Amino acid sequence: MRIAQVAPLWEQVPPPAYGGTELVVSLLTEELVKRGHDVTLFASGDSITSAKLESVHPKALRLDTSVKDPNIYDMLNMSRVYENADKFDIIHSHVGCVSLTYANLVKTPTIHTLHGIFTPDNEKLFTHVRKQPFISISNSQRDMSLNLNYVSTIYNGIDASTYQFYPQPERPSYLAFLGRISPEKGAHLAIEIAKRSGWHLKMAGKVDAVDVEYFQTQILPHIDGKQIEFLGEANHSQKSILMGGAIATLFPITWKEPFGLVMIESMVTGTPVIAMSLGSAPEVIAHGVSGFLCRTVDECIDAIALAAQLDRSHCRDHVLLNFTAKRMADGYEAAYHEILGLKYSRNGYHRDLVMQ
Repeated sequence: MRIAQVAPLWEQVPPPAYGGTELVVSLLTEELVKRGHDVTLFASGDSITSAKLESVHPKALRLDTSVKDPNIYDMLNMSRVYENADKFDIIHSHVGCVSLTYANLVKTPTIHTLHGIFTPDNEKLFTHVRKQPFISISNSQRDMSLNLNYVSTIYNGIDASTYQFYPQPERPSYLAFLGRISPEKGAHLAIEIAKRSGWHLKMAGKVDAVDVEYFQTQILPHIDGKQIEFLGEANHSQKSILMGGAIATLFPITWKEPFGLVMIESMVTGTPVIAMSLGSAPEVIAHGVSGFLCRTVDECIDAIALAAQLDRSHCRDHVLLNFTAKRMADGYEAAYHEILGLKYSRNGYHRDLVMQ
């Protein structure tokens, strides 16, 4: 199958540090290439892939201070994708609203994986193109009032072999927080949990321009380098070590997180997750097995002692069963075939003659 994978240009694929969508795109692309598909990746020019790479800019936009209007490059990227649409059997977009209007202009079908959330503004556009095929990354992400053409829910997956398993936390014990330092991710709540419980907290993540004031006023004053440590933005190896050595990873989100890759990255190292029960968290965490779902800071604090008693191998097994790159690719292959009018049977895929 000839497949176009369209990634955001903001980060490199795969990302050197933070970048959940770009990591998912990379893992899916590489798995599809392994399976013999002819894959073209539309991404930043510094991306690393075994697929064919097409780019309208030599490096990730976030790293290029000369770029003053990133929207221009998004439009150039879309033009290149859809001017070459007839070279593909299917186009797979991971860029949200940017591709929606282009997709209606060509015969090649576009499947859209929704990595973000709906807003009062973008709902108007999604409603306008509701018949295009969409993939949700959790059931909680879906907004049924929009009447979108959801093909499937396909959970994000990771390559578990790149994460070391920690059968026991490091000593002295600590709590971990990893993610964008923002109000939505609940970095301030992680600090509150640590301070009220007396636990040592190690934090890592990037600070976007929009969150600089939040970081300076609500996070930085609490960082003392002793009880509360801030390690900056962590790469893949660093975040695996950070979460793997922790007694638990805190995920005290304040919004309806569409998926939350950090949860499965922590669990695959053996470290349970203590999360606020919002968004996808109840779908990702097996409560009492791979972590705990909480409603308040007090419940998060109480869960720390319980998390220390969990079998860490069960945390990893939960990921291996439900959230691998292979399982994710299986879901997308099935979705591609469904969109192209192919149905699955024990004998493989065959065309449904009823479909036109």
